[in-house]
Amino acid sequence: MNEISEVGGMKVRVARIAEVPALLAFWARSAEGISITDDADGVSRLLVRDPEALLVAERDGVIVGTVIAGYDGWRCHLYRLAVAPDHRRRGVGAALLDAAHERFVSLGGRRADAMVLDHNELAHHAWRAAGYHAEEQWSRWVRPLGDGASSAG
Repeated sequence: MNEISEVGGMKVRVARIAEVPALLAFWARSAEGISITDDADGVSRLLVRDPEALLVAERDGVIVGTVIAGYDGWRCHLYRLAVAPDHRRRGVGAALLDAAHERFVSLGGRRADAMVLDHNELAHHAWRAAGYHAEEQWSRWVRPLGDGASSAG
């Protein structure tokens, strides 16, 4: 599964490992916030483990959006929905989410969740428009792994 869809001159397709540097540069320009896995090694591991998880929207060969549609066999998780600032509000995010939802359904997923920064109001609008809602009773708890991480107790 390489090209997933094409609408109005925009293609949604699976990312390629050779694009990792371009994807990192795109996120640096277009995404809100950073993650400890926003490095070539982390993104490459994702693509090796699940080659169809990272979806890319492109126009005229230029990346204009991304989303990571991760599925662990039980839950469907969305990360790194990012759209180039000059392509926002033109259906890029919606096309990426449609492709992610189709991926999840084909894998047997039943519900998707998304990591969205609390202060990113622009993203809140996009997620609501796609049918998502915040679940205020949940908080994200994190723990870095590897160097510098300590065990509790």
